[in-house]
Amino acid sequence: MMKFYVSATGIKKLTISSSAAVTSGGGGGELPVGMKRKGSLPGSRRISHRTLLLPAVLVLGLLLSLLFFRITFIMLESAAFCSSSIGCLGWRVFGGSDSTLLREALMRALLEATSDGDNGVGGIESSTSLHSSFNDLVKDMSSNGQDIKAFAFKTKATIMKMEQLVESARQRESISWHLASHGVPNGIHCLSLKLAEEYAENAAARSRLPPPQYVSRLTDPSFHHVVLLTDNVLAASVVVSSTIKSSSTPERLVFHIVTDKKTYTAMHAWFAVNSVNSAVLEVRGLHQYDWSHAVNIGIKEMIEIHRLICRHKLDSIKRENIVNEYEHAKDLQYLRPSCTSLLNHLRIYIPELFPDLNKIVFLDDDTVVQHDLSSLWELDLNGKVVGAAFDSGCGDDCCPGRKYKDYFNFTSPIISSKLDYDRCGWLYGMVVFDLHAWRKTSITATYHHWLKLSLNSGFELWNPGALPPSLIAFEGHVHRIDPSWHMAGLGYRSIMNVAESVLEDVAVLHFSGPAKPWLEIGNPEIRSLWSRHVNMSNDFIRKCGIMG
Repeated sequence: MMKFYVSATGIKKLTISSSAAVTSGGGGGELPVGMKRKGSLPGSRRISHRTLLLPAVLVLGLLLSLLFFRITFIMLESAAFCSSSIGCLGWRVFGGSDSTLLREALMRALLEATSDGDNGVGGIESSTSLHSSFNDLVKDMSSNGQDIKAFAFKTKATIMKMEQLVESARQRESISWHLASHGVPNGIHCLSLKLAEEYAENAAARSRLPPPQYVSRLTDPSFHHVVLLTDNVLAASVVVSSTIKSSSTPERLVFHIVTDKKTYTAMHAWFAVNSVNSAVLEVRGLHQYDWSHAVNIGIKEMIEIHRLICRHKLDSIKRENIVNEYEHAKDLQYLRPSCTSLLNHLRIYIPELFPDLNKIVFLDDDTVVQHDLSSLWELDLNGKVVGAAFDSGCGDDCCPGRKYKDYFNFTSPIISSKLDYDRCGWLYGMVVFDLHAWRKTSITATYHHWLKLSLNSGFELWNPGALPPSLIAFEGHVHRIDPSWHMAGLGYRSIMNVAESVLEDVAVLHFSGPAKPWLEIGNPEIRSLWSRHVNMSNDFIRKCGIMG
């Protein structure tokens, strides 16, 4: 039992008894306040307020010590995570959790780094002292005890440096990819050498093409004449074999292959020892043509101007990219041998090459035929000279990378006054030529006129290539045919995701672009559409290690 003795100044004494409540006379009332019972139990004791003060001081000292150590630990942590230790201390002491604090501080630092105008470096690090990996960054931040603001700026600068390295690597890879497209595989070199040797040693390889009984078909207008200008034996074999396999009337096909002098023996040997079924084929070398003096002069002038255009373009690229030559991969296309190839530019002289033919289908050597072409010879061109596709199966006027603005320099008044900036260029890989209508025009003369204009204007009218001057020369003479006849651009990476069903529906696939089908840099699935027409059982193909 507890009893208080109260005076005017407060509690003076406290008596604690171990017995039950004390009563008077065994049942009377309690003792009056301020009076002490004479019969108090011996176990009772008294505690003064001074006695209670000591434990309270000890408890308070212990709590203050713990609080001191906690604050000290928080401030040490804050040095690593916060740009302001006081701000962090407030969060940690007054209820902010560690994860919330770190997230808020990190967000503030990242936003500050993002809005910084120092391009990610934030005035802290130069590009030469940035870390090469994230692990190095963490190690540096841990060892130097830098705050989270410095971490955010360094992280941003490091990421930007990594992005630059990735972009540089991507650009170098693209340049290497384009340069790889300029070479001729060893297998194709080997094939030409083996066939030239066969031509010299085997009389069968020198046999007449076509056999005498079929010579009359070479000029017979009732047959379907296909023209091919190439110095690539393997490519020519694929064009011929795929056209025959796809034809419903192969016995009506007549192939006219024109090649240069150095490739003539190999080309002739291949088709002499690998005769085509049903169709008729001739191989002619440029050295076998007996052109007039005027034609010879015109051809020499044409190829010389094209070579000057290519050289001028390369010189301008070098001037613009003094530090890193050919900085842009697209500039590398002007290094291709086709830029100055006579066979590539000679198509403007097809009427002179075949004076006895009236209607032909022209195919580039980087094409493969998938469907019957017979109806092309029956196609009404409405008096036009050329029948060509404008689109590649992506819709009307869909010609990415093939608009006039991609070929011509519209800053020149000569070009801007003549041509439409957004007009689509027609596809040159597979076309129908009405040679009879062509001979009634001045197309070839117009072509030469514009070559001379380019020469006199400092070669600034168009980018190098056979197509730009042809687009001008054939202006008004082109008949649009259905885009399902021709799909171009299969040599570019941008077309590598085309659906297989779309590719199979097109009659002629054209591997225009760097990744020719006989190279290994293209998409294997798209290349297989071409390589399945390579005769892998042929002895020359196997000996030269040519892979499909």
